[in-house]
Amino acid sequence: MSSSTFSSGPKDDAPSDNDVADTSGAPNGKQADNSVVNQLFRVNPDLKSGLYVVSTPIGNLRDISLRALDILASVDLVLAEDTRVARKLLSAFGLNPTLRPYHDHNGAKVRPDIIESLLGGQRVALISDAGTPLVSDPGFKLARDAIEAGADVTAIPGASAPLAALTISGLPSDRFLFAGFPPPKSSARLSFLEKFKDIDATLIFFEGGSRLGESLQDMAKSFGARPAAICRELTKKFEEAIRAPLDELASTISEEGPPRGELVVLVGPPDKSVTADQSVIDAAIIAALQEMPVKSASNAVAEQFGLKKRDVYARALALKDGNTH
Repeated sequence: MSSSTFSSGPKDDAPSDNDVADTSGAPNGKQADNSVVNQLFRVNPDLKSGLYVVSTPIGNLRDISLRALDILASVDLVLAEDTRVARKLLSAFGLNPTLRPYHDHNGAKVRPDIIESLLGGQRVALISDAGTPLVSDPGFKLARDAIEAGADVTAIPGASAPLAALTISGLPSDRFLFAGFPPPKSSARLSFLEKFKDIDATLIFFEGGSRLGESLQDMAKSFGARPAAICRELTKKFEEAIRAPLDELASTISEEGPPRGELVVLVGPPDKSVTADQSVIDAAIIAALQEMPVKSASNAVAEQFGLKKRDVYARALALKDGNTH
């Protein structure tokens, strides 16, 4: 297991002043004057009507894209999960758009008016507290309704916690599945995890610090000692990745207590060599022998199941000679 342990850092539901003190867009951490800030974005009066799904930083404000600033400066309305968090971001770049809340509690009530505004020619941006909207936030229903109503929906890509965590996890990145937050109760969580047990991909979960230890224990029960990683405080001052098998991670959290900050848990795909039944392997060897020589057939099956070539070659010779025992 990595010798690194969880540092004691600030609990951040939004970027703290320390995290973003040098991220206003000004050089050397100094507060930019208006003339400098205004060079960061361009107001586009000809921006077409529609819903703009705008990704925002997950911690470091310098991760905002110039295109995102252009859109936020040009739209008629910005919808935000939490207007206080949004105002902090917008103010850092000298932006002061019309801002309204859009979240789980008011979504059903305000969506019809938003759709009507879109169809009437308004330009509306949707942002979440951090990261890409529609990922574990209420934006999906608005985007769906806008599409069904015939409004344009445009993605303004940027920061994403699942992808940022995946890149530093050390786990396979060619195939992955984002599963969101596991249920809070253990019984429901185990049933939830069971659905992902046989998926041949790296699994990505969000989890809160207070439930992390119990979640890791249930993951170890469901997935075994698969390689895993916990990534916390991504892009912030105390960014950290802990990499170890699930059971070791669960023990570490149990001993040291829950870490602070926002967390992403990643679990590697199942080991094919462990899950493959011998009868299944034999069937694959027999099928391969019908189409290619013993060496080529054994190499193909070894690669398919993640087995040692010499072991599969020996088994292929036995099956070829009619020895099925």
